Amino acid sequence: MTEIDRTSIDQAGLSGNGGAGLARRPFDQKRAEDAVRELLLACGEDPDREGLRDTPARVARAYRELFAGLYTDPDSVLAKTFDESHEELVLVTDIPMFSFCEHHLLPFHGVAHVGYIPNEHGRVTGLSKLARLVDLYAKRPQVQERLTSQVADALVRRLEPRGVIVVVEAEHLCMGMRGVRKPGSRTTTSAVRGLLRSSASSRAEAIELIRGRLR
Repeated sequence: MTEIDRTSIDQAGLSGNGGAGLARRPFDQKRAEDAVRELLLACGEDPDREGLRDTPARVARAYRELFAGLYTDPDSVLAKTFDESHEELVLVTDIPMFSFCEHHLLPFHGVAHVGYIPNEHGRVTGLSKLARLVDLYAKRPQVQERLTSQVADALVRRLEPRGVIVVVEAEHLCMGMRGVRKPGSRTTTSAVRGLLRSSASSRAEAIELIRGRLR
C-alpha cells in the first residue's frame, strides 16, 4: 500500500476525470470570434479596419491552442506505466511552463519541477509524460496553486507512488503589466504528498536536488 492518503484527494473532487477543469462542451470558434470582436468594440476600436480585420479569428485560434488542456483528460497522459523495480526518487527539473491566470486572463510562465518515489513495484512512467502532464494542466485558465496540486494529485492517482513533490516557480504578468506593477517578481508553490511530506530526509533530498540545479 502506498503511504499517500487518496481519500482526501477523492473528497476534494479530484478523482475520476482527472480533476476539476475539463470543458463541458467543444471549443466554439464562431462564438470566440464574436466575443473578441465585441471586446474590440467595447474598447472603442474598429474591428473592421485593416489591422484588426482578421484579429478575432486569430485570437480565437490562439485561445483554442492555449486552452487545449480543457479538452483532454490528464489521466490519459499517464495511462502507460512500467514496473521497473526502481524505488528511488525520479525527478525532472526545469520543465518550461506557460499558463493563463484565470482572474485576468493574462499569462504566467516559469518552470516546474516534478518528482516522485515509485511504489514497491517500481511503477514509473516515461519522463516526457511528466512534462506533458504539466503542459496539459497549464493549458487552462488557472491559478498557480491549483495547477501545482493538480499535477501532484494526478501522479498519486495513476502511479500510486510512495511520495510526490511538485514545485512551480513562475512570473505573473498580471503583477507586472497592471495593478501592483512589479515585473520580475516570482511566485513559488509546492505540493508534497506521501513519504516526501512525512519524511524530512526524503523531502530534504528532493529539495536539495531542485536547488542544486542552480549551482
